[in-house]
Amino acid sequence: MNTNFLSLTLELFVGFFALLVMTKVLGKNQITQLTPFDFISALVLGELVGNAIYDKDIGLHYVLYAVVVWGLLIYTIEMITQKIRESRPWLEGTPSLIISKGQIQYDELKKNKLDLDQLLHLLRDKGVFSVREVEYGILETNGAVNVMRKQPIDYPTNRDLHIPPQPVYLPVLLIQDGEIIEEGLSKLNKDKSWLIDELFRLGIPGPSDVFFAEWQEGEGFEIQPY
Repeated sequence: MNTNFLSLTLELFVGFFALLVMTKVLGKNQITQLTPFDFISALVLGELVGNAIYDKDIGLHYVLYAVVVWGLLIYTIEMITQKIRESRPWLEGTPSLIISKGQIQYDELKKNKLDLDQLLHLLRDKGVFSVREVEYGILETNGAVNVMRKQPIDYPTNRDLHIPPQPVYLPVLLIQDGEIIEEGLSKLNKDKSWLIDELFRLGIPGPSDVFFAEWQEGEGFEIQPY
C-alpha cells in the first residue's frame, strides 16, 4: 500500500510539472482565448496525463512520453500556423461578421451554429442589450463577440471631448495578503522602511494589516485593509 501511494505521489508530481512546463512552452493561448483546436488539445493533454497517472499498468515513463509527444504535435501545429498563413483558417478558424450595418446576418449565424438567444447573450456580455445599438458585430474564433456601436450611442473618447492628453502610469502592487511585494518596491526604487513609514502616516500599523495596496503615479496609494 505504501509503495502504491509513493508511486502515485511521484506520478502526480511529474505529471503536474510536465503539464506546467508544456503550458509555458506552448504559450498562453492554451489557457486563455481558446480556439476550438486549443480547447480540444488542452483537454486531450490533461486526459492523457490523468489516464497515465491512475492506470496501474502504465508507468511513469509513459506519463512523460504522452505529454512530450502530444506537446510536440501541438507545438508543430502552432509553428505551422505562424509560418504558413494559409493554414490558419483551417486550424484556427476565421472571425465571422454576424452583424453588418445593424442587420443580423442569418446565414453567418447558421454557418457558426449560433442561434438568436446565444447571440443576444454574447451581446449582453459586452454591455449591449439591444441589436439596434450595434453597427458591426464580429464572432471571434474563441467564441466571443466584439461589437462596434452605432455612432450616435458610441462612447465618447477624450479626443471627442477635447480633453488634453495626460501621461498614463501603470499601478504598482506593493502589498498582497499582508505581504510586501519586493518587485513593486524595486520598480519605485523604494525600500520597506519607506512603505512602512507611509502606512504609519496613513494610520495603518503595518503591512500585515493590509489586504491589498498599490501605488500609482499622480494618484498615490490605494489601500484596502483586512
